[in-house]
Amino acid sequence: MSEAAVPNRLSIFPLPGAILFPRMHLPLHIFEPRYRALVTDALARDRRIGMIQPRAAGDAPPLFDIGCVGKITDVEALDDGRFNIVLEGLARFRVVRELDVTTLFRQVEAELLPAGEAEVLSLGERASLEAESRRFADAQGYAVDWEGVNRLDDETLVNGIAQIAPFDPASKQALIEAHTLSERVELIVQLMAFFSRHDDDDTGTLQ
Repeated sequence: MSEAAVPNRLSIFPLPGAILFPRMHLPLHIFEPRYRALVTDALARDRRIGMIQPRAAGDAPPLFDIGCVGKITDVEALDDGRFNIVLEGLARFRVVRELDVTTLFRQVEAELLPAGEAEVLSLGERASLEAESRRFADAQGYAVDWEGVNRLDDETLVNGIAQIAPFDPASKQALIEAHTLSERVELIVQLMAFFSRHDDDDTGTLQ
């Protein structure tokens, strides 16, 4: 069995609309008691938290199968017990089973998926993504530093868009489950076009 396939015990933070990719960063404000306990526990151990989306609302809803392990790289402990943290993505994971635990936060047995090397897009894929991103940003009224965007490498651009774009949780899940960067780009372009078309008549599923 490869190292990536060895089951890992992960404490998880189920949060709809929040996804993380390897080599990317995710800032989080932690205020609920169970997740303050999660962060405290992680800081005392290996600083790892499994970010994953729930499939539904509720106190302990079922989980999607794929998430991403993040390592706490920055932490600000506030006087009232809340935290501001930044997670750095390490590897995606697949849930094997949820564990029966007594902690306030949920834990799973998970199989880590190989992160692989950074991928590169074709010139056509990059151009298509940038063009659709400009149309989408203009339609949503976003102010974007396009010169800064042009300097980003392909992986950072694609996965950064996937993390911050205001798509619904199911769409976000499809993005994190995409096998290649090219597949993720194709899906992002389709989602941007779809949500732009449906934004005016409020039939889309934006968060």
